[in-house]
Amino acid sequence: MALFAIADLHLSTAVEKPMDVFGSRWTGYTEKLEKNWRAVVSDDDTVVIPGDVSWAMRLDEAAPDLRFIDSLPGRKIIGKGNHDLWWSTVSKMEDLLGNEGITTVRFLHNNAYLADGRIIAGTRGWFPDQKSQNTKTAGDADFEKISKREAARLRQSLDAGVALREAEGLPDAEILVFFHFPPAFSDFESRELLDTMREYGVKRCFYGHIHNVYDVPRTDERDSLRLSIISADYLNFIPYLIG
Repeated sequence: MALFAIADLHLSTAVEKPMDVFGSRWTGYTEKLEKNWRAVVSDDDTVVIPGDVSWAMRLDEAAPDLRFIDSLPGRKIIGKGNHDLWWSTVSKMEDLLGNEGITTVRFLHNNAYLADGRIIAGTRGWFPDQKSQNTKTAGDADFEKISKREAARLRQSLDAGVALREAEGLPDAEILVFFHFPPAFSDFESRELLDTMREYGVKRCFYGHIHNVYDVPRTDERDSLRLSIISADYLNFIPYLIG
């Protein structure tokens, strides 16, 4: 068994949303993703996909994209991104999985999973303030309110991870955190998210959302934390093996 991660698949089976406007790496990206995925991921592996999974606007529109993901090897753990407008309640999404016969997809939302001897936790994340956000992404949102909500969701997921670690009798299992938005990037930091991870002893986290930026190091070290970018185009659509 192995653990992989890749964010920002931006699938658009039911919604016409070309991505090559974001650069040449996106040309034929769905076919590229499938080829690379099948080359490195086996049925016994787990792939974490933290957000921007589908361009669908409604849950029913996301069904073809979720079926595509289900057809790929491995177990998939999906988180929410800012473009996942199809995202609904977990119960409704799980009902869709059942109705569509999708068996390899699970949702990361206020919970945690065990994979390859590690605990998988996480939340969407958010920008820490107005100056650090992309105006097209967040507009004039209430940054403080949303940031506190995301910190609370992270804590709930980490609590679930600690409980799962104890229930499985794995007290030393590493807790890995997955965000859609980076908790820190360049000159900004979401202090509440970073401090919460440190409180729980998290050493590594992974994030997406950042596109068309290929000259930054894969991993950024902030004190005791290692933050790694796993946006699909940054990875050239090859799922990233987490060692």
